[in-house]
Amino acid sequence: MIRNILEYLEHTAARLPEKTAFSAGEDRISFAELETAAKKIGSYLLRFGGRNQPVAVLMEKTPVSIAAFLGCVYSGNFYTPIDAAMPKERALSILRTLSPQAVLIDEKSRKRAEALGYEGKMTALEDILAGGIDEDALTEIRHRSIDTDPLYALFTSGSTGVPKGVVISHQSVINLTEWYTEAFDITEKEIIGNQAPFYFDSSVKDIYAVLKTGAQMEIIPKMLFSFPVKLLEYLEEKQINYIDWVPSALCIVADTGALEGRKPQYLKKIMFCGEAMPTKQYLVWREKYPDVLFANIYGPTETTVDCTYYIIDRKIAPDEPIPIGYGCRNTDVFILNGDRLAAEGENGELCVRGRCLALGYYNNPEKTAEAFIQNPLNPHYPEKIYKTGDIAKYNERGEIIFLARKDHQIKHMGHRIELGEIETAVNSIDFVQSGVCLYDEKMQRIVLFYCGDGTQADILKRLRDKVPKYMFPNVMRQMEKLPITLNGKIDRLALKEYYDRDNGK
Repeated sequence: MIRNILEYLEHTAARLPEKTAFSAGEDRISFAELETAAKKIGSYLLRFGGRNQPVAVLMEKTPVSIAAFLGCVYSGNFYTPIDAAMPKERALSILRTLSPQAVLIDEKSRKRAEALGYEGKMTALEDILAGGIDEDALTEIRHRSIDTDPLYALFTSGSTGVPKGVVISHQSVINLTEWYTEAFDITEKEIIGNQAPFYFDSSVKDIYAVLKTGAQMEIIPKMLFSFPVKLLEYLEEKQINYIDWVPSALCIVADTGALEGRKPQYLKKIMFCGEAMPTKQYLVWREKYPDVLFANIYGPTETTVDCTYYIIDRKIAPDEPIPIGYGCRNTDVFILNGDRLAAEGENGELCVRGRCLALGYYNNPEKTAEAFIQNPLNPHYPEKIYKTGDIAKYNERGEIIFLARKDHQIKHMGHRIELGEIETAVNSIDFVQSGVCLYDEKMQRIVLFYCGDGTQADILKRLRDKVPKYMFPNVMRQMEKLPITLNGKIDRLALKEYYDRDNGK
């Protein structure tokens, strides 16, 4: 039984030593090179003497940055990725919370890293890789490791904007990787097109699927996601056959009509995760790829990336939300209304139990206690569940339907409303590219931000057949494009700030 993710790397490096593991254009690293580099980094980190302590990796997305992550693990510690381009205050907030025993950088990131003004020691990877490997010490560390040791901490801001460090164990990532590679039949023949930043949990699937199976991961340049035609050309050039992206990346391609001019021929599996995938844009992709496997995957960072999935094997109506499906293997996902299970069609909070649960939030026991609670359905022995803060329901097929964030549920004109239901209706309108709703508590107004060609009157006319009148937006703002976060999700905080400024708040 595997108890440390390094076993994935070592088994694959022994089987496929010369095969490319991770690449970014012409920059690439083989499995054997990856193992050697990671062991050198792990040996260097031994001088700090820590165990199960955080190590920050502050650099751009490159193949060797993955060696840095694994080097932290070889040293008996856990890693936290910090993107070199991350806003200064956010990066400093993470470093202050962590107080890492070391910060690893590379020469490309040195100027940005030093500009942070962080007082802790920073070491360039290039210097470490010139050193050697202490096999005996690394072996001793492995003997003492167990599968509940932390593997990484990823910082997520959630709805508050304050970073929280979600600590994930080896056993949780092993649980995820075993399910993920089996459910989607990932083998050494896959060439995975990586979109997610390394500080975003979706990248975890890409990285560890490669280490387990011997697949290859191609790091797609971030700028290409602003140029859909060039992005599709890149997929074709690199023969990428597997993508697992946030919906906004897929929507950009669908909305610009780029698929009309170029359809990459190698794509066989298309996944989306991180936020709700609009049905309209999914149908654009499905029309171009009728025989490709599509899957909608859901899960907060606190449940080790994914906790439900839905392989789309039936027709989805244009005004129907895509289900998030069923619990992943070895994961129990259920909907609570108060302290009881919700009935079919009844809204409630999505909750999760199982090996997938995070260890908690780093240096934040209060938030940990709020989110990871005793299972109210089980008063007999200690059993933690995670309250996702997401509102969902079961449809008539028993599939889970994501509705909205709990903090997106409003009371308006005496009615309890899920803003996500309005968004689904708006996004099903053919001339609307994308729409997001906020609520102005003080003025009691539903506010819609949207991109598209239609007028406000056109939208209201179409909504008559989709939602009750009390759910109609009271204020509409047409925009050229919606702001997105560093993770590629729609930035609701930025929209709220824009609305407040516009209204003199």
